[in-house]
Amino acid sequence: MDSTPLSPRLARFLPWLMATAFFMQGLDATIVNVALPSMAQSLQQNPLQMQSVIIAYLLTVAALIPVSGWIAERYGTRRIFAGAIVLFTIGSLLCGISDSLVFLVLSRILQGIGGALMVPVGRLVILRSYPREQLVKVMGFVTLPALLGPLVGPTLGGWLVQALSWHWIFLINIPIGIVGYYFAGKFTPNFQREEHQHFDLLGFVLFSGAMVAISMSLEGLADLHMGSVPVVLLLLVGCALLCIYWLRAISIEEPLFSPSLFKIRTFTVGILGNIFARLGNGALPFLIPLKLQVGLGYSPIKTGLTMIPLTLAAMAAKPIVQPILTRLGYRRTLVINTVLLGIMIMGLGFIGPSTPEVIILIQLAILGLINSLQFTSMNTLTLIDLKEDNAAGGNSMLAVVMQLSIGMGVASSAALLDGFSGSVSPDNTQIMHAFFATFLCVGGIAILAAFIFFQLHAGDGRVRARKKKTA
Repeated sequence: MDSTPLSPRLARFLPWLMATAFFMQGLDATIVNVALPSMAQSLQQNPLQMQSVIIAYLLTVAALIPVSGWIAERYGTRRIFAGAIVLFTIGSLLCGISDSLVFLVLSRILQGIGGALMVPVGRLVILRSYPREQLVKVMGFVTLPALLGPLVGPTLGGWLVQALSWHWIFLINIPIGIVGYYFAGKFTPNFQREEHQHFDLLGFVLFSGAMVAISMSLEGLADLHMGSVPVVLLLLVGCALLCIYWLRAISIEEPLFSPSLFKIRTFTVGILGNIFARLGNGALPFLIPLKLQVGLGYSPIKTGLTMIPLTLAAMAAKPIVQPILTRLGYRRTLVINTVLLGIMIMGLGFIGPSTPEVIILIQLAILGLINSLQFTSMNTLTLIDLKEDNAAGGNSMLAVVMQLSIGMGVASSAALLDGFSGSVSPDNTQIMHAFFATFLCVGGIAILAAFIFFQLHAGDGRVRARKKKTA
């Protein structure tokens, strides 16, 4: 499945097509957050217990990422990419006409299946279509919409909810999806392996089952209101499946994720640090809009506008990440920045009705700067020492961990919020106390990652970075 030269016309158009797909997923991942209270009112649900709408999507994407590359190479990138757009668009339509929480969650799962195939396969098409010397430029263009999605999503979502209804945050995907499907079928290069590549199906089932069971145990504490026995059983089943997967992976030649990856210290520290940092930080897109609307009485559109400084500051911080890492190194940067991240998350708990709006905007902007430095550093650290033969597996595992950690962060924060809010119909004082306690706990979880990053050596990541710079 070698790459073939593109025509000049297709070489110019293909990045725009892939960028559109990246934008659709990036927009959808954030546009939902500001609409949760309106959804809850429409579907007659508690707004503090609407996290399943987010988790269903994240968990589906995480579970299917490991199989996306194999499916594309087995059945062809054009067919799978176009099919992914169809699934995403149909899922969006079903979300937009949902009249119950169960139907909405099932529709989000279908959307997640499309999203799990759309972006990884689109990235694979770019990797196969362009020579290495053009890859950085093309990937930079293609991934820019993924950064714009979180910027546009909350504001657009807030306006749609307030001007029309929450259904339109999904229905706007339909015309984009129809146009995208036409161009995907017409212009997407079709890369396909002639020989059948082995896929560790049993390993995929064990690993995905473990992740789903563990996530469902956290979800069961909040939205499903399970008793302690089912929650503990789900958690034990998830851990057992993970142990079985691990024991099997060390005894076969081509596991889904090779255990040898964890012999690389920077990869191991990066993965574990990602888990705890994202458990804390991944809850913020769920908690912040909820607190602004339910706790402080903000309108949906005002909530979206309030979130803009967080994303703008994150984008503005990108150019300073490399100089900071060069000067301080990964260990010092990540230990200090992770502690600051936890402190800033805790600080959001102190926001109340009397807090000046300018202070809220400043807090969110500072948090955006810290976020950008945190995630760029963590992701680079995780991948920096991987070799050619294990880069694909390591990158897939990082993508899975990122999605799962965000999903589990939402689930655990929702469980904390539900537990701290107490009564079935809490008053505003109880709700604000619940948010305060939840932000303190979530910030504390994020700070735990600093102890993981402390295990790095002072020079980790620097040698490879210099080599890459001089190459």
